[in-house]
Amino acid sequence: MKVIIGNDHAAPLLKKSVCEHLKDKGIEYDDMGVAAGEKCDYPDKAQEVCEKYLAGGYDAAILICGTGVGMSMAANKIKGIRAACCSDVFSARFTRLHNDANVLCFGERVVGAGLANDLVDVFLETPFEGGRHKRRVDKIMALEEL
Repeated sequence: MKVIIGNDHAAPLLKKSVCEHLKDKGIEYDDMGVAAGEKCDYPDKAQEVCEKYLAGGYDAAILICGTGVGMSMAANKIKGIRAACCSDVFSARFTRLHNDANVLCFGERVVGAGLANDLVDVFLETPFEGGRHKRRVDKIMALEEL
């Protein structure tokens, strides 16, 4: 498994914690985020990470900002991305099971390191159920053509 991760200036500490967690679990990752003290706009970082994800070689992407909301809104403007802002394990599980989300977003000002790592684990370990949900995901993706 290989993950790409990015953050803006509001989330360097949580990104660092998540990267350490991925390393401890033996999950390969590319860190495209910024360090403490660096500035960037979350739409730019979301675009950069999502375009690299879509180019291939990654199983999922993780985006972290202050709340996770800005990153998810920006990421969902990119064709092919299904980003979900999650702050609880149930949502992280079901966004994979039913929505086949490919980008997990959350916020440093909303979740702590322990919960963030749980969200990452559940998101990465949960497969898409397919079946009746595939038809619905296909409808979501068709909205990109409007």
